[in-house]
Amino acid sequence: MYVDQYLQKRSRVIISHMLNVFLGTDRQKALAAVNAAVSKSKARVVRISDASSIGDLRAALAGGGMFGEKRIVVLDRVADNEEMREIMLAELPSLSGQSDTYVLYEEKVDAATKRLFEKHAEKVEVFDAAKSAKARPTVFALVNYMNAGDKKKLWVGYQQELSLGNAPEAIHGTLFWGAKQAVLAARNVRDVERSKRLIITLAELPHRSRRRGEELEYALERFILSEV
Repeated sequence: MYVDQYLQKRSRVIISHMLNVFLGTDRQKALAAVNAAVSKSKARVVRISDASSIGDLRAALAGGGMFGEKRIVVLDRVADNEEMREIMLAELPSLSGQSDTYVLYEEKVDAATKRLFEKHAEKVEVFDAAKSAKARPTVFALVNYMNAGDKKKLWVGYQQELSLGNAPEAIHGTLFWGAKQAVLAARNVRDVERSKRLIITLAELPHRSRRRGEELEYALERFILSEV
């Protein structure tokens, strides 16, 4: 009986912390809310973006198990990848049985997806930028520097973001997003090829750094100094 009561109590705790969803085009506020949610937890942080592999996403959604290491899993704009989006949405109902906490950020979702998040999440917050707002979050200035090939400003800006507590994984996700946007905006073959090279390099960067036993912070710095 005591075991059953313990498991029921633990289950209620797990469900109440199952999934927090942050949506909206005001990336600065949304990502600040994500970072605030992450900072409240002492669990190991696992970050998944659309630059991660399908295997990484499946492993993150599988959970660490009731008696495994507690994790807080950040899903950062994984819906930008259509295949990953379908996997994530299919697994939403099963997250209630996981011991991990999930924090999800998507910039734009349709009404049906938003309703799905509201059904399964403990909390859904929306941070939409005002249409007249012209100021861009500082972290997104890094995208401009990267796409312009301004290595010095990119390196200085990167160091500033780190000093402000912005996670290397979040910065990596933003740069990866920026490289994909650059392909769409490219006006000539040279720019297209350069942006594609950046996409490939950034997609491989987290996996390569893990294989080398190198922290992503330093792998990103090496990328800035050698690839941009």
